[in-house]
Amino acid sequence: MAKSSAKPSRRIVVDGETFRLTIDGPSYQLTWLTGPNPGYGFGGTLAGAGSVPERSALLAAHLTDTDLIPQIREFLLEIDPSTGYLRD
Repeated sequence: MAKSSAKPSRRIVVDGETFRLTIDGPSYQLTWLTGPNPGYGFGGTLAGAGSVPERSALLAAHLTDTDLIPQIREFLLEIDPSTGYLRD
């Protein structure tokens, strides 16, 4: 049977804005789906010991909306409303 190459993902809505969380190895990406610039968002990496698959599984299992909501709000606060991108 072929192994699935789909990356774990889910949607998160914060203050009326929708983001897609995608986990790829030890990294995660939050893509702003309702933002003015397609594909724009931010991400991070789980650093530490263990193999990439181990860190990926840990990230997928333990990265909760409660962890992400403050990061998303901080990101949104830094957006320039005239450009839809982070302020310079």
